Amino acid sequence: MTDILAELRQLRAGDLPTHGGHTLAYVYDSGLSEVDEIAAAAHALASSANGLDPTAFPSLLRLENDLVGRAAGLLGGSAGTVGTVTSGGTESCLLAVLAARDARPGITAPSIVLPDTAHAAFHKAAHLFGLRKIVVPVDAETFRAVPDAMAAAIDESTVLVVASAPSYAHGVVDPIPEIAAAAPARGVRMHVDACIGGWVLPYFAKLGADVSPFDFRVPGVTSMSVDLHKYAYCAKGVSVLLHANAELRRTHYFASAAWPGYTMLNPTLQSTRSGGPLAAAWAVVNHLGEDGYLRLAEVTREAVTRIRAGVENQPGLRILGDPDSTLIAFTKTGTADDGFDLFTVADEMKVRGWYVQPQFAHGGSPLNLHLTITAANHGSETEFLADLTASVTAAREAGPTSVDPAVAAFVAALDPETLTADQFAGLLTAAGLVGDAGLPERMAPINALLATAPEPLRERLLLEFLGALYTP
Repeated sequence: MTDILAELRQLRAGDLPTHGGHTLAYVYDSGLSEVDEIAAAAHALASSANGLDPTAFPSLLRLENDLVGRAAGLLGGSAGTVGTVTSGGTESCLLAVLAARDARPGITAPSIVLPDTAHAAFHKAAHLFGLRKIVVPVDAETFRAVPDAMAAAIDESTVLVVASAPSYAHGVVDPIPEIAAAAPARGVRMHVDACIGGWVLPYFAKLGADVSPFDFRVPGVTSMSVDLHKYAYCAKGVSVLLHANAELRRTHYFASAAWPGYTMLNPTLQSTRSGGPLAAAWAVVNHLGEDGYLRLAEVTREAVTRIRAGVENQPGLRILGDPDSTLIAFTKTGTADDGFDLFTVADEMKVRGWYVQPQFAHGGSPLNLHLTITAANHGSETEFLADLTASVTAAREAGPTSVDPAVAAFVAALDPETLTADQFAGLLTAAGLVGDAGLPERMAPINALLATAPEPLRERLLLEFLGALYTP
């Protein structure tokens, strides 16, 4: 056993660090070592229990109801508010869409109305469940959804309207009250995706932040999603999907007695569910409590304020929009050929021990770098900003990352629907995405090439890359 664990530790050493605040994406670090300890112990106690049947494992039923009640209380729920614990934000969003679709069986070609900053999980839901997407452009300066445009997009086929609190890409809260006002009059549900903000924005408000109304206190909001493995600092993967009442929730439940085995009853997309993540989340939420989360929100807010000010004072960079929560996206102030490349900045930050997330241009949102700031970033803001300054300087010295115009034109003209698997393999090799040596240390040339590809082609290239990675 010792050898096996040693091998696992060696493998983990090649991953991005999950603690210490140096990975500003994917992970959420409270900075409190006891949080990991209590989560691991609770996970071990319940990992063999199966959430498939709450009558067989009533402890899991109690834990789930406790977490749902805590989330509902935090987000303005009433005595009638109900919920379901899921494996993560995407599953919560999928179930919200499924519930809305199946509540209107008379609509043969249902649709959902989304701002174009809505999380990709809703695009996945539309793909999986056969809904038409009505994607509405957001304000070009603020990146917030435009209420009048959202209302105008609702038609007789609409089953759900979605808004974000905040949107992932820019960290801004959509005008929820104005958007929600249009939905009930048309008999349409309104979902607020608060996966990344739902557990921290209420505490920011308690600390005096001006947080726009976004939860069940807003008339017309029928469902919300909030991830506990984000700013509740729980182990992955635990999210909560809340509905304003049990009738709204019922249509994402599934039952089947049409086979000779046990009658299958599923509140989520999964059947078997380990009790481990649920127990770990319950333990952390109860350990930290109201005071603990308020303190974590306070230090996180301080870190956000300091890092935002430092980025704004960095020559050549500007913040996109006016972030409301813990997410910051920044881009260049000048043009694409003004002497440095953001992809190179990301590479330089990684050399200095930080991971920042590149986001490709889309619509009115330019290429940018994204920061997910957590409590663990408190105290290291000066170091981060100094390394950001050094990285921008190094990127200026290196000059802009260039893509051969002929290669860019060739890539832009490709049709992902007609290319064969072998042709894609050749493209992946040419792009440096596959090969015996693995990925290069610096991703700027690859990202620059991917940025020239139309979005459908980029999707297909990266899917083929994913398939290549998951090959034994």
